[in-house]
Amino acid sequence: MRRFLLNILLTAALLTAAAGSSYAQYNKQYFFWMGRQFMMQNDYREAIRTLNVLLRFDEDAYEGYFLRGIAKYNLNDLLGADEDFTTAIRKNPVFTTAYTYRAITRSRLGNYDDALKDFKEAIELRPDLPSPYYSRGVTRLLNQQFKEAIADFDKFINQERKVADAYINRGVCYLYLKDTLQAYENFNTAIRTNRENPDGYNRRGTLYMHQRKFDEAEKDFDMAIRCDSSYLLSYFNRALVYSDTNRPMQSIADFDRVIQLDSTNSLTYYNRAILRSQIGDYNRALDDYDKVARYSPNNVLVYYNRAILYTRLGDIEKAVDDYSTAISLYPDFANAYLNRSYLRYALHDTKGGKEDETIARKKIEEYKSRLNDSTYSIYADTTRRFDRLLSFDSKFSGSNFERIVSKSGNDDNPALMPLYKFTLIRPDTSTVTHTRYYAQRAIDFRSSFDNPLLVLEHRESNISPDSLIMLDRSYAEEVRNNEESWQALFMRGISQALIKQYTGAVSTLSAAIEKNPSNPFLYLNRSTTRAEMIDFISSIDNAYQRIAIDSDPANRLNNNVATRTYNYDEAISDLNKAIKLYPDFAVSYYNRANLLALSGQLPEAFADYSKAIELNPWFAEAYYNRGLIQIFMKDTRKGCLDISKAGELGIDNAYEVLRRYAVKTDE
Repeated sequence: MRRFLLNILLTAALLTAAAGSSYAQYNKQYFFWMGRQFMMQNDYREAIRTLNVLLRFDEDAYEGYFLRGIAKYNLNDLLGADEDFTTAIRKNPVFTTAYTYRAITRSRLGNYDDALKDFKEAIELRPDLPSPYYSRGVTRLLNQQFKEAIADFDKFINQERKVADAYINRGVCYLYLKDTLQAYENFNTAIRTNRENPDGYNRRGTLYMHQRKFDEAEKDFDMAIRCDSSYLLSYFNRALVYSDTNRPMQSIADFDRVIQLDSTNSLTYYNRAILRSQIGDYNRALDDYDKVARYSPNNVLVYYNRAILYTRLGDIEKAVDDYSTAISLYPDFANAYLNRSYLRYALHDTKGGKEDETIARKKIEEYKSRLNDSTYSIYADTTRRFDRLLSFDSKFSGSNFERIVSKSGNDDNPALMPLYKFTLIRPDTSTVTHTRYYAQRAIDFRSSFDNPLLVLEHRESNISPDSLIMLDRSYAEEVRNNEESWQALFMRGISQALIKQYTGAVSTLSAAIEKNPSNPFLYLNRSTTRAEMIDFISSIDNAYQRIAIDSDPANRLNNNVATRTYNYDEAISDLNKAIKLYPDFAVSYYNRANLLALSGQLPEAFADYSKAIELNPWFAEAYYNRGLIQIFMKDTRKGCLDISKAGELGIDNAYEVLRRYAVKTDE
């Protein structure tokens, strides 16, 4: 589909440009012609330089802005492309193709509402053109308007019957609507339309695989690989088929091929480690788990499964260490306590074994009592297996901003500065190098507790885990002695969150809110706690959609209809309430911007960071994060200006980011 869209973009751009250039003087015609030539050679940078000269000669040459917008789009300068398309439309309000390609650009930016408005304009101007229907269908698919997307693909297919991607996308829509018969029919038609397109086979094969029709799925993945031997997803999916049909060696061979194509794919190392364990190749399995731990260090399942492997190898001490790491990452993981208790008994640590067993039994009982609740305590279920292979649609990382900026699953990309919250930090080591944000209402709120440890911060607590547990016990005692005190409940909610008892923390903070529903800071902390809980759960649960920004927007959707999804809606809702109660508090907008960014709503995140900066012009973290968002949206120059301001205000990490992106801003 990407190739199809680019062909449409380039062809339409050049034809439109050719039709409108006859009025120009000779020098204008020359630069226009040269710009088109560079476009045809895919030399977009030189095309932009040439078109810049044209536009200096003639500021009203709307075709020049349009062509330059196409060039910027192909260089992933989406904001710049949007600006050029907007200028072209302003100078020629009936420029149909400019509306279409501005809509495509806005769709890429996640600005679906404005994209759909542009498509509406384009279609009203030229209802006979097929391409706007196709592109609007993709946008509606991304916006989960599946029935409307199908209607658009229908209109496109009525005029263009030989575009396989249209059938594939329509099939994906039907799949999300749980109409597998229509999905099959569309995937079949896509394959008949273009038998050299691997995506049609892969889509149909994945559907066969989910329906456990493994023979048919394997044939489709074979064909997809035959069409494109570098198509990573087909090897990965075929490996899952081999595993499900008890052919571990062939499955491992396909995972080997995936790793050859992508050497940092931690999900593939994880799956290969499980298979190697199953066939008794323990040392190589251990090597794979070590790589996963390096690429995804915050994933609980890595340590849990590696502990099982160490146990089989007889290295009990290392197994205990891995279970301890899993527990430190997720303290509600009853299975890890239970397994560690067995090992401690084996090491003659009767006291430790007994403590672990008691904790595990307690958490299991808590889990059973909440079976009808939408709780996240799924890791108290001792019947659950954690050594199943994960599908490619699983996100296998503990870093949420990585969903936006990382392609390889490593930690090389800069991350957002964290959320602000009221937390506990020892004042003797709480050194701050940049200008702080003072809001009198927040200062008064903190002072009302008369607790020197309580601060509004985005940094991790510097209090040791043992001390935090002691503080939590103390705050729990205060709650028992004064159940009507929202202050006692608030402090207990903070301590529970710090020791990663997120379910309990949310419950405690909710109780505080019931007693004081007009306090914005209670909602702020519950929002942060909910977000942190999702971070941990999403790092270890495989049943939610992968979020990835791809050059082809349709690739952001997968064809696995997930039954369990994670999002930040509840956390964002808390911040909406906090902002309603206290609309002048910059921190709430900053936090909401972070969650919107993690949800893929980048333009909305940009707006909230801007509001935070408007309320607090010295908000260093807001400048830093807004800069990263702009860099991701390919407006590197403006992004670097924001990050430069963050460095000026005391964010040391800013200069490392500026070094990385200095070359891009010079281009």
